[in-house]
Amino acid sequence: MEAILLGSETIQAGTAATRLRILDVLSRLPWDGVSCQHEIPGLTLYRIVECTGPFSTVYEPSLSLIIKGSKRLSVGDERLVYDESCFFLTTIGLPMTGQICEVSKTEPYVAAKLRLDLEVLRRLITNHDLYPTNTSDRERDRGIVVGRATPELFDALWRLISLVDSPNDVPFMANHIQSEILYRLLTGEQGERLRRFALAGTNSNRVAKAVAWLKENYAMPLRVEALAEMANMGVSTLHHHFRAVTAMSPLQFQKHLRLHHARELMLSGSLDAASVALRVGYESPTQFSREYRRMFGHPPLRDVKAILNSEGVTRRGAVG
Repeated sequence: MEAILLGSETIQAGTAATRLRILDVLSRLPWDGVSCQHEIPGLTLYRIVECTGPFSTVYEPSLSLIIKGSKRLSVGDERLVYDESCFFLTTIGLPMTGQICEVSKTEPYVAAKLRLDLEVLRRLITNHDLYPTNTSDRERDRGIVVGRATPELFDALWRLISLVDSPNDVPFMANHIQSEILYRLLTGEQGERLRRFALAGTNSNRVAKAVAWLKENYAMPLRVEALAEMANMGVSTLHHHFRAVTAMSPLQFQKHLRLHHARELMLSGSLDAASVALRVGYESPTQFSREYRRMFGHPPLRDVKAILNSEGVTRRGAVG
């Protein structure tokens, strides 16, 4: 089922002026196609002017804010659409597919993605006594969070991006502004969920450890019992909470990782489909082709050719 998650008109009106100021700063930057180079650590900026096919990637823990436009995302069996009235937060690395909605040279898609520093999150939680208090929503914790992008959040983003005009201030100011952004998230409407992921000892954090192991070892045979032991959970408990966090079972998650990585390897041009199948852990190239087509809609070679013949967005990985 597709969820359309768009914010209220009040929130959009409150952020409109700030988003215009951000767009003014970005208009002066030297863009290299989709992105631009700057000195602000952890921040990636995107500007898309042409529609392309869906992109696939493994998101890293990060905060994404759309400054102009909207985007569709698929995570497991979940679908969502969000725009500049929302923020998108992923607290663990998840394989996703996405597509920019309507875009043109006169109405580009513009977004910012900020890498999450979990150590800074934990320090803020400790220093400001922001420990989780509400346990009623633990069963529904997802590794992805969509929330309202408040004027305060966009104001902090504008000040962070504005540092491109004063690079000498970046070493001192960037860390402080990024900490402010994390503080806004921790104390906002989705703060409880973010705190549970950040802190050790919660089921969300245990699942995050299992996810991290799978990302590093996706090509290895998977024994769910061993994964549950590593996460310090029972097998049934791991299954329950893993699906709650990722919208997938551990085996489905591993398959998504394998197929996303296989697509990237083929796009790099270094390996053919049969060799890629073995590299990512498949024993049967036939099974690989069948599951690849089921996920991406076309057999491996046809899918890769279509992407390579399109503009470069899909080849650049995640778009914030």
